Amino acid sequence: MASTAAGKQRIPKVAKVKNKAPAEVQITAEQLLREAKERELELLPPPPKQKITDKEELNDYKLRKRKAFEDNIRKNRTVISNWIKYAQWEESLKEIQRARSIYERALDVDHRNITLWLKYAEMEMKSRQVNHARNIWDRAVTILPRVNQFWYKYTYMEEMLGNVAGCRQVFERWMEWEPEEQAWHSYINFELRYKEVDKARSIYEQFVMVHPEVKNWIKYARFEEKHGYIAHGRKVYERAVEFFGEEHVEENLFVAFARFEETQKEFERVRVIYKFALDRIPKHQAQELFKNYTMFEKKFGDRRGIEDVIISKRRFQYEEEVKDPERTRQVYQACLDLIPHKKFTFAKIWLLFAQFEIRQKNLQAARKIMGCSIGRCPKNKLLKGYIELELQLREFDRCRKLYEKFLEFSPENVTTWIKFSELETILGDTERARAVFELAIGQPRLDMPEVLWKSYIDFEIEQEEFEHTRRLYERLLQRTQHVKVWISCARFELSLPGGADGAGGVSRLQRCRRVYEDANLRLRGAPEKEERLMLLESWRDFERDFGSESGVQRVQRLLPEKVKKRRKLTAEDGSDGGWEEYYDYIFPEDAANQPNLKLLAIAKMWKRQQAADDDGDDGDDGGDEEPEPEPEPEAGPALGGDQGAEEESGPPEEEREDEESRGDGRHDDRDDDSSSSSSSESESGDDKDKDKEKKQQSGEEKD
Repeated sequence: MASTAAGKQRIPKVAKVKNKAPAEVQITAEQLLREAKERELELLPPPPKQKITDKEELNDYKLRKRKAFEDNIRKNRTVISNWIKYAQWEESLKEIQRARSIYERALDVDHRNITLWLKYAEMEMKSRQVNHARNIWDRAVTILPRVNQFWYKYTYMEEMLGNVAGCRQVFERWMEWEPEEQAWHSYINFELRYKEVDKARSIYEQFVMVHPEVKNWIKYARFEEKHGYIAHGRKVYERAVEFFGEEHVEENLFVAFARFEETQKEFERVRVIYKFALDRIPKHQAQELFKNYTMFEKKFGDRRGIEDVIISKRRFQYEEEVKDPERTRQVYQACLDLIPHKKFTFAKIWLLFAQFEIRQKNLQAARKIMGCSIGRCPKNKLLKGYIELELQLREFDRCRKLYEKFLEFSPENVTTWIKFSELETILGDTERARAVFELAIGQPRLDMPEVLWKSYIDFEIEQEEFEHTRRLYERLLQRTQHVKVWISCARFELSLPGGADGAGGVSRLQRCRRVYEDANLRLRGAPEKEERLMLLESWRDFERDFGSESGVQRVQRLLPEKVKKRRKLTAEDGSDGGWEEYYDYIFPEDAANQPNLKLLAIAKMWKRQQAADDDGDDGDDGGDEEPEPEPEPEAGPALGGDQGAEEESGPPEEEREDEESRGDGRHDDRDDDSSSSSSSESESGDDKDKDKEKKQQSGEEKD
């Protein structure tokens, strides 16, 4: 047995080739393959064809094939090609229900397989099962909405079935996912096939917003032009120019716009478009624009227009040739080295140098330049420019530090304090803004303190801190008694919302009236009578708008009399300069003015008497014998209208006469006036007083 096994394992001897010389006829590999093909040695004979003659054989055949397909699926469920072959075999046997079941089982295995959905839907469409196909497409686009192939086939099926509304609905669902550009064009072409131009325009409106590119805006404008809507097309171009602005504009848009206007024979519009574009597009990006502008001017322009185009083109070439950032940097540096910064400096040079570095995208160098300028020779313009630079960069901490340096350098600059506070307010830090204002008003010297206080008050009002605002007015009125401050305070109290501001239930009208009353008391001794008059007029307007008739009459009684006076002038060398006329105001409530009022009243009555004597009244003994006025109410308001009187304002004469006749006192401020009036009238009976009145009539004091 061992020898037999050994014999079986022996290797056969290789036959020795006795003649190793090459054969006379050489055979190539190509010849061998050709001979094999001719003899068909490599092909296997086809299996014998099986003919099925009865139903039992057919069922047996189906059973064996299904068992084979199921075995393949059980071996590897993830191979979708096995499922598809199985379903297609069932479909070939017209077993649609079985094929549908196989596709559903396959979708449970891999529902994201695109081929599976396509084969399934195509089977239903071949079988004319429209509702089943529609259901499959609907499921497919819901599960895989980013697969455009599903949407294309779905819309194509609906359009072929004549369901235009359903197709449009599918397109609308598709557009909600903002697909690629071709999908939008398919939707537009669908609407145009059914002559729905308005719907196509609305689709274009959405399209250029989803895909905001210049070429899409141009397509939109050409669509309007193609359908004869010239005004709409021009508006689309204008909107596109506005949409892209100056930062993202492209020359293709202006070229298309100009060609559109050229086709409409609007040559002036074309010229304006080209010039507008050349002013805003960088020269190195406007080659096509220059070319088209030159061609346009050669076709439709005059000699001057052609020369302008050529000059602009050459200027562009020269600018490109002289462009050299490093050389510019050296020039700026040499300029700064020549300026004596210890004596004076040019802020514009520093700012231009920093802006140049920013254009070169060298921010650190720009900051270094500005910091060097502030350190060597600080100026307000330099500090403002540095702050504006950091604000544009949104470096708010740096802005705070710069404002602090600015205020250390120039603490009296009110504008800087206000800008600092505005920055803190914008950043939402109201406490820091209020602290800045407090530091500002505490400075011993300010260039515009009134502007600072107004800004502080406006800030508190904007924050709706009305109690803080009221305390600010109180602090301001301790420093100044200017009438505009009082009026502003009164208007603030009037502007508070609601009927009462919460301060003890006092209404805003009462608080406003109280401010006017306090202001009137404070301004009684003020040398500027015009300010007091301004206050009373503002008070009167308030009472007219919000008060009662009694309040208006009360303020009316406080208004002054405007009288014309004369005073002597003295020249610079001490000689007599003549007389000068001027206006003065006499307030009824001032005790020092009461004798003057009564004296003027007596002078008025004496002038009336003299006028009556000149008219030939023989029954009268003359004005010299009757110095005392009649007991009727005409004696009080002698400042009213007369032949020689030169007054220009004040209450009407009849009203003042009524007020003087009612001297028993409708208001406390008039009680003293009525008593002094009666005493003055009793003393006017003396001849000495009468002579004095005659002398005054000579011109030293006229009303």
